Amino acid sequence: MKKVAIIGCGQIAEKVHAAYYRTHEKLVLAAVCDPDIQRAEIFAEKNGFQAAYQNACEMLKQEKPDIVSICTPNRFHYENVLLALRSGADVMCEKPPAMTPEQAEAMWQEAESQGAILAYDFHHRFSNGAQMLREQAETGRLGEIYMVKATALRRSGVPGWGNFIDKKAQGGGPLIDLGIHVLDAALYVLGFPKIRKVTAQSFRKIGNHKSAGTFGEWDPKRFTVEDALFGFIELVDGRLLQLETSFALNMKDEKKLDVAFYGDQAGATLYPPEIFTDDAGELVMLDQADDSKTDMHLNSMAAFTAAVFGEKRPDLATADQGYQVQRLVAALYESAEKGEQVFL
Repeated sequence: MKKVAIIGCGQIAEKVHAAYYRTHEKLVLAAVCDPDIQRAEIFAEKNGFQAAYQNACEMLKQEKPDIVSICTPNRFHYENVLLALRSGADVMCEKPPAMTPEQAEAMWQEAESQGAILAYDFHHRFSNGAQMLREQAETGRLGEIYMVKATALRRSGVPGWGNFIDKKAQGGGPLIDLGIHVLDAALYVLGFPKIRKVTAQSFRKIGNHKSAGTFGEWDPKRFTVEDALFGFIELVDGRLLQLETSFALNMKDEKKLDVAFYGDQAGATLYPPEIFTDDAGELVMLDQADDSKTDMHLNSMAAFTAAVFGEKRPDLATADQGYQVQRLVAALYESAEKGEQVFL
């Protein structure tokens, strides 16, 4: 049996982390922690945890958990991951890994020095489609994948809750919240290739003027993140990855989510998960996967927990991969801010 603790008692902690941990017969739901002790107590009682704390250091010292989930706002990931790792726990952290690549690298190195597992909830790689595309890309079924288009767009999807519009708290807007998922999925399918340079432009044209949308209301005066970012990522071998991401964009569809792969033998999409080619002008479907009943978040949690119990999981979003994704996100923001290419 292994003891579990959660730091941060928000929506993702309840609907994903606690929801999965409750189903595992070899886990003891030991404790939760939140700066709002009343919130922590309510969370603990509702989700079957034995104790509630206001201070993470005290909880880790008293409970000595084997597994810790970090579900705090982005800017607190770094300090809490380090605390949990140094207490001897394996750690599952919500995305993004941290606020900067330097923090993500330090977290990775700390996990290495502790001999601990540090994983991130990049759940889009845990769809049946992503697994199929990774396997088929490795076997060469698509041929050379020379272009990838990663899309995570919302027409009017500024979150009206939490700190999503606050750059100091979150580190950014749709790129670090939405785009980071499709970037990870793209890199995962491609096997995390080396990147040469990035070019990006970001825009704040809508969120700082409007105040309501699909996901509630917000204060436009507090809107300090980008509401859209577009970029090109060039790999060292010349292949390209294009990114489109937005909270708010005047487009026809309410949202667009996909990662499209263009190979010289076949093409593929992640949503829906399909592989196809052309034969004398006729579209030929080669393969597809069913994600209608897939819970990617719970698959991500299951992979992490299995790894903690000693199972080798090549699909795990590891600490070094988290650093690579964070480094790419930072480079895209830097390029957008400076208006110039950034080399990696």
